[in-house]
Amino acid sequence: MKKILALALAVLMLSGTLTGCSGGEKQRVVNVCSWGEYIDTDLITQFEEATGIKVNYQTAESNEALYSLLKSGGADFDVIVPSDYMIARLIAEDMLAELNYNNIPNYAKIDQRYKGLSYDPENKYTVPYTWGTMGIIYNSSMVEEEITSWSAMFDEKYAGNVLLIGNSRDAFAMGLLYLGYDVNTTNEAEIREAYQLLANANAKGVYQGKVMDEIFQKMEGGNAAIGTYYAGDYLTMLENNEDLRYVVPEEGSNWFVDAMCVLKSAQHKEEAEAWINFIASTEASLKNMDYIWYASPNTEALEQYPAYYEETYGEPLDMELYEIMAAPLEVLERCELYTNLPSDILNLYNDLWIQLGI
Repeated sequence: MKKILALALAVLMLSGTLTGCSGGEKQRVVNVCSWGEYIDTDLITQFEEATGIKVNYQTAESNEALYSLLKSGGADFDVIVPSDYMIARLIAEDMLAELNYNNIPNYAKIDQRYKGLSYDPENKYTVPYTWGTMGIIYNSSMVEEEITSWSAMFDEKYAGNVLLIGNSRDAFAMGLLYLGYDVNTTNEAEIREAYQLLANANAKGVYQGKVMDEIFQKMEGGNAAIGTYYAGDYLTMLENNEDLRYVVPEEGSNWFVDAMCVLKSAQHKEEAEAWINFIASTEASLKNMDYIWYASPNTEALEQYPAYYEETYGEPLDMELYEIMAAPLEVLERCELYTNLPSDILNLYNDLWIQLGI
């Protein structure tokens, strides 16, 4: 499989352009929090060897779980990697530090498409890490027809075989999109209508349960037929189950940008910016794309990846899979970024999510 080959073929690609600590100095550290299955861990080792900075790497299950952890005071992170809408919320609540981009020269390699977006319009707080789409993953050996619509997520003929994504923003977005509403609507009636779709499906036994990273085991093992998740993770699952398929439904979907940020409370800002610069490099971006199957916003990495893949594995990259990872413009035009919602709407989401009771 690709990842096993990647581990066998991995080489130290990044030279020591950053200096490490000299003997006798207290070791420098950086505390990073990101998502599960979301980095080639060899990069952590490479960064530590190149800089002498120790990386303490932790994961969170979702944007909402990360936010709760930050607000509870139970986290001591320097760098976090939230999604667009959560970044906007953290900025609004004055929780992020403005970056010193002089310490992040690789920011210049980030494509303009991923700069100046709604969550950070003045490019003060973020360096994009990955981007992609949300869609439906289904097992073609367990589902008779080709799935093209969000309706599959509410269909009782799949009772007990559907996995509901374990965060409210993505879950309610399915209903909003199916109903033809904007995923960023602040219309309470529309949100309640989307909730009712999920509640009715749940009452009919459609959902096997709510999942986040658990979806890997369930879909790869054929323990569920349909689920909602992200394109990069689908490509990882596909390596372990060739019957799996991915579709961005006809009604459209969410496209997202996850970006690296530094918390205002960070104790190691210089080290945090060194980490961000390292990860944003073309070499690291190529290695990371190859491991996690998420598209990099680094222009050079996006252009070079097909050739990188062929050189690494001795065979051409399947361009259909590449266009799932790095969705073409015609797909992105049917998708929308989430924006931060007003506090009353966020409270409504939370209340309805609890009420759903799955």
